[in-house]
Amino acid sequence: MRKALLIGLCAAILGLAGCDRRESVVATVEAQQARMAQFEKDLHRHVGVLAADEFEGRAPATPGGEKTVSYLQQAFVALGLEPGNGESYFQRVPVAEITTAPSAQLRIKAAGYEASLEYGAQMVVFTQRQQQVIQVQDSELVFVGYGINAPERNWNDYADIDVSGKTVVILVNDPGFITQDPGHFTGNAMTYYGRWTYKYEEAARQGAAAALVIHDTAPASYPWGVVENSWTGPQIHLQSADQGASKLAVEGWIHRQPATALLQSAGLDYEALKQRAAQPGFRAIALNATASFNLQNTIRYDESRNVIAKLTGSERPDEYVVYMAHWDHLGRDSSREGDQIFNGAVDNATGTAALLTLAREFRSAPLQRSLLFMALTAEESGLLGSKYYGENPIYPHSKTVAAINMDALGAIGAVRDVTVIGYGFNQLQDYLQTYAEQQGRYLVPDQNAEKGFYYRSDHFSLARHGVPALYAEGGYDSIEHGKEWGKAQQEDYITNRYHKPGDEYHAEMDLSGAAQDIELYFLVGRHLGNSNDWPHWYEGSEFKRIREASRGVSP
Repeated sequence: MRKALLIGLCAAILGLAGCDRRESVVATVEAQQARMAQFEKDLHRHVGVLAADEFEGRAPATPGGEKTVSYLQQAFVALGLEPGNGESYFQRVPVAEITTAPSAQLRIKAAGYEASLEYGAQMVVFTQRQQQVIQVQDSELVFVGYGINAPERNWNDYADIDVSGKTVVILVNDPGFITQDPGHFTGNAMTYYGRWTYKYEEAARQGAAAALVIHDTAPASYPWGVVENSWTGPQIHLQSADQGASKLAVEGWIHRQPATALLQSAGLDYEALKQRAAQPGFRAIALNATASFNLQNTIRYDESRNVIAKLTGSERPDEYVVYMAHWDHLGRDSSREGDQIFNGAVDNATGTAALLTLAREFRSAPLQRSLLFMALTAEESGLLGSKYYGENPIYPHSKTVAAINMDALGAIGAVRDVTVIGYGFNQLQDYLQTYAEQQGRYLVPDQNAEKGFYYRSDHFSLARHGVPALYAEGGYDSIEHGKEWGKAQQEDYITNRYHKPGDEYHAEMDLSGAAQDIELYFLVGRHLGNSNDWPHWYEGSEFKRIREASRGVSP
């Protein structure tokens, strides 16, 4: 395997450089090969520790979680990195666990239609407000299409209507998915506006009391059972000074069947409405119906921690390049028979180990700009650690050059392809391509772009504040075994180990591909750290205007 990597690397760089630079090229190849060998060694060492049973699956606010943050702090200290939060390596992340009782009620009244929907089977409702009782009575229902307000696309589903105190009914995904037109939003690839998180946030900004997203399997990319399993039971949210008063009183999903009946009562056809709402100029429709909600909640308060370390830049210390990875996983389930520990070796002991690996490498050669290494908590609970940092930044977003996220690195050996989640979003992809080509590798778009994975990992918490963020990882075009074998290995992991107790560390894991990827992250970060570049979002990005405003750049 290492011989194949070395031959490929030599050929790629020689092809770029020309024969007259052969000696320099060989030295470069040898340096990269030595780095990757050390990266692989470091990965095995740290993943073996972080995914051990004694860490009990690294759940936040548990003994295993505390053991994890202690290990990370000690590792950063041993490497000689500075604390990233004043004199501390920790950023405290206060959380609230809210459990809505299954007795939750949603009653709908309309002309010719009245229903009390069954919790779980027909609807799931919840709240981010830290209140034991939530009641909304006779709130007017308004259909607002895809619930999008996107000035850069000249699109506003809330135009010419006041939804204050009302319940908005929203389609899942965005207009591009319905039309499959690459020139409309981004076609099949989901934008941020297609995420349910955005839809709830925009509804709250518009003053609505509640929001119901209509579930539809194809545009949601998962069946109703995922909604029922994911949004019932305890839900962890960030604590807030206003106890969540700025959030919607009720957030929720409604099954397609009762939603269709509701729309029919207003003389509307669901399938036709999806197409109609996907066209420019659509306007919200009052449904001449009301919704009433009753939620009983149990609330528990706790705290977790982000772990942050810094290498101060030599010339521009107030400009920052961020490496990030989430340290948490799913913990331990004592109700299970047999193996109870969700060790999370790949997801995401690999990314956390990569942070420490890169910190060691950069420690020996500091850059002109400062580097931040962020190990973030509660990603599995909804990106809470990164969200807290995004809303409470220790370092200004306007001074943050870029972020590189590492989440679940490959364990199938070296591969030729690099999958870019958020392909075509920002200029960081161009830097990545340059260094991937030097490795003899090629970039590919996310093959599941309709699922919106770019908005489902920690880098998004910085992207939404305008910081260009890169999320890329090795694909499945195995150098030794080919694409079909690699694809089968990835599918086997998803089926049998992802978010299961089987995601365990084994000394024979082939982490050479992960080391390959870390070399790319290293090269991109080194370039950014020693340059004057400020990477930008491409035209059409929902984050471009946020960045321009943050940086004081005229559009």
